[in-house]
Amino acid sequence: MSSTVKFHGKAPLPMRDGVTPSYLWLPEGDWPDLISFMAHNYPAVTEAQWRERMARGDVVDGEGRALGPDSPYRRNLRVFYYRELEAETPIPFEEEIIYQDEHLVVADKPHFLPTIPTGRFLQETLLVRLRRKLGIEDLVPIHRLDRETAGVVVFSSNLNSRGAYQSLFQKRLVQKEYEALAAPLAGRDFPFLYRSRMVDGDKFFIMKEEAGEPNSETMIDVAERRADGQVLYRLWPHTGRKHQLRVHLAALGIPIVNDAFYPVALPCKEDDVSQPLKLLARAIGFPDPLTGEWRYFESRRSL
Repeated sequence: MSSTVKFHGKAPLPMRDGVTPSYLWLPEGDWPDLISFMAHNYPAVTEAQWRERMARGDVVDGEGRALGPDSPYRRNLRVFYYRELEAETPIPFEEEIIYQDEHLVVADKPHFLPTIPTGRFLQETLLVRLRRKLGIEDLVPIHRLDRETAGVVVFSSNLNSRGAYQSLFQKRLVQKEYEALAAPLAGRDFPFLYRSRMVDGDKFFIMKEEAGEPNSETMIDVAERRADGQVLYRLWPHTGRKHQLRVHLAALGIPIVNDAFYPVALPCKEDDVSQPLKLLARAIGFPDPLTGEWRYFESRRSL
């Protein structure tokens, strides 16, 4: 099956409601027409829905020519279309733009809002909301936060400088600071460095630790001891493993408050937004690759 991706050149379809077109390359194959291939390989969209999109002119080739159900199947043809969802539950929390210039947009993401479109989320994602609000079609996140995590996310709005900012993350020149609310941890002198080997878990959406050479590191300190007995921890991840902070605190016996994945994966809460994970991407800092100046952006949220 061919794959669908976001197009990073000049797409033949414009941004619509903050959504830029996706596209696919038709692989080698023998199909009587385009609709036969689309209906068979992308069953999440019914044949009737593909026909409706084609009738609206929302399925085109790389030159912007409308494609119809009877269009011939041609290997290597690029097919552009908009991702659509029949229904989407509104997420009742708003993002905030905390910085913008000709190269970057920095946003303060609320809990429960995905960074990019995925699964059952499209309009209710940080990327699409920002594109719709700012009218910037070529807006791309340089890094991401989990849906459950709130805080600072940096976006590139300029293709010419994007590679320079992306390289900062590849070279680990970015300093990230998080806050998490959890139970007290006895028997440790703060701050301390926690290291472990993290691998994919038994379920596709979780991670686990195993014996072996560590591949994840987090510096942990106490920011505040609260009257209710909970502790606000300050965390600096030196590596960027999936769910690293959640796994590390759970392994220490102090899982983050309202963590539905660690130490035990609980049933999916669907659209329940009453118990946010108490994890915040508090700040991010890096040397600007264009000016050499130190850039620092801090969330205005609190746990």
